[in-house]
Amino acid sequence: MIISTYGQLAASLACLQSIADHAPRCPIEVIVVDDAYKGDEDMGALREVGGIILLRHASNLGFLLSCNAAARMARGRYLYLLNNDTQLQPGSIDALVDLLEARPDAAMAGSKLLFADRRLQEAGGIVWNDASAWNYGRGDDPSYPEYNYVREADYCSGASLMVRRACFEALGGFDEAFAPAYYEDVDLAFRLRAQGMRVLYEPRSVVIHHEGLSHGTDLAIGPKTAQVTNQALMLQRWGETLAREHYPNGSDVLRARDRARHRRVVLVIDHYALEPDRDAGSRSTMGIIDSLLDAGWMVKYWPLNRLYSPVYTVAMERRGIEVLDQRRPGDLRAWLTEHGEALDHLLVNRPDTAAEVLPHLMWHADAVLSFYGVDLHFERLRREAELTGNAAKLREAATMERLERRVWQNFDVVMYPSKEEAETVRAMSPDTLACDIVPFWSEAYPPREAPPARLSILFVAGFAHPPNVDAALFLIGQVMPALEREVGPVSVVLAGSNPTEAVRALAGLKVEVTGYVTDEELDALYHRHRAAIVPLRFGAGVKGKVVEALSRGLPLITTSIGSQGIPGLAAVVPVCNDVPDIVAALKRLLTDDAAWMAQSSAQLAFAQRVFSRQAMQRSIVAALEAGEARVRSREAQPAAAQPPTGHAAQEVRAPLASMAIGGE
Repeated sequence: MIISTYGQLAASLACLQSIADHAPRCPIEVIVVDDAYKGDEDMGALREVGGIILLRHASNLGFLLSCNAAARMARGRYLYLLNNDTQLQPGSIDALVDLLEARPDAAMAGSKLLFADRRLQEAGGIVWNDASAWNYGRGDDPSYPEYNYVREADYCSGASLMVRRACFEALGGFDEAFAPAYYEDVDLAFRLRAQGMRVLYEPRSVVIHHEGLSHGTDLAIGPKTAQVTNQALMLQRWGETLAREHYPNGSDVLRARDRARHRRVVLVIDHYALEPDRDAGSRSTMGIIDSLLDAGWMVKYWPLNRLYSPVYTVAMERRGIEVLDQRRPGDLRAWLTEHGEALDHLLVNRPDTAAEVLPHLMWHADAVLSFYGVDLHFERLRREAELTGNAAKLREAATMERLERRVWQNFDVVMYPSKEEAETVRAMSPDTLACDIVPFWSEAYPPREAPPARLSILFVAGFAHPPNVDAALFLIGQVMPALEREVGPVSVVLAGSNPTEAVRALAGLKVEVTGYVTDEELDALYHRHRAAIVPLRFGAGVKGKVVEALSRGLPLITTSIGSQGIPGLAAVVPVCNDVPDIVAALKRLLTDDAAWMAQSSAQLAFAQRVFSRQAMQRSIVAALEAGEARVRSREAQPAAAQPPTGHAAQEVRAPLASMAIGGE
């Protein structure tokens, strides 16, 4: 940590006290530079502060040269440059370290800076094509969503800036051409990017900055005059880059703050902040978003319920997603009116969500409209009705089918998680561009060394979803009694969020109902059990729990419903619908170690071939690009020749907005 001082003893001591009060988890060295101050204050008091390295210059070097000199003394992995007129807030250093540890592609990270009255001073910086710069968000409310997600920034202020020491040294530190100060942090950011590294803004690192204590704020007098001079130097040095990658002063702010001059920007709309450890729909959507982030897209996310979650919203923001929830007043229509022109794509999930938001999208956005169905809802509801004989459910399925048909007609491209579902859409709606995508991706898990000895079966599911409740009742009520007649006592774990009263009632001596489990706990469950089962009797779409078991190498048995949308699965795992067949397959896995190992190995290979992160990204980007191509083709047609679909289908707005929606 490097703190350059020139007078302002009280501010320097307050800064050091804040470091002591909010010390990071990692060990640090604190280098304080007294830059040959010769004013009235006695800076000798710094010698009395324990735990710091005090460096006193014989002559005044200025901020830039002082930092370079101190950096040459530093021994840490990271250099943390901190103004002496700052006060750290809890976790401010840890957040920067954690981000750089998690992001090897980044060389530098900066903090959210606040004024003493807690108004926002800076949430990363924007540099315009004339080399002028903005402290983005200055004077605004720091709680607003646009200031609270990790993102690339043109630069971050040197008032609180962490940089990899190896990168800083490789570039020779701050360029001395910018001495004594100003624009040295901007130039360093540009030089790091030229080396292929990223500069990130970390909103969880919060620092109060008493701006102007050292050098004032008047650009016409004192050291601040260098700010004007160095802006001209910046323009001279980086003029081509600024012209190519940056916007004119004050324009296209949404894209400018995200460094998105040459990147696609997409708004994703779904029910609520994604909960990928609780439901497969969220996990699939998060995979789509990760795919787009990997491809360099900027992702904005609108939760329809507008609720902020201190767990799930924050997790999305740490991924680099701006979550547009209740922290910023206003509705979707107002946001699109202000920002819709900056969007390249709009991606809406689930038919009921689409019905609610489509009128706003048509009037207020020219982006490509994409729809992700998650599964064919009407098919799932119809199968449930046929299995249970529920006439009301059959009527609900018919209502949902009408809704889904109308939704398809209003989007440029629709996506489903299986080839079969996409083919169904094309057969029912020939004018619809329907694409199948890889709906999940899985990590590469190591091969299993041996099967667990314990006779135990794992069923993972989110039990707010009716098909999973039915599957649990079927497993415990019909499959397990028949299995135990063959092999003796077998324990079962029903793991997953929101167990209903009917599921909780299944708990007993040999059946455990866990409720919600973390990802870490889920990994342990997959490692501990002898077999996984997905005994679904109705449903639709590709099942995340099937992909999870495949990717972890835990031998799996499922039904034809559980195997939906995964071509070739039956060659790797037993697919059985009748109780005797399910029992025979389970008995083999529970008693035959060689069969267990062979299936485990085959599942791992299958998962990496079919559900890799790269395969999912390719499928997502290809589908959205197909939507782009369709829009371009339509726009090239004479107006009279265009079909009444997508943006042109104005006549269906009222029915969509007023239609009764079936439950999921």
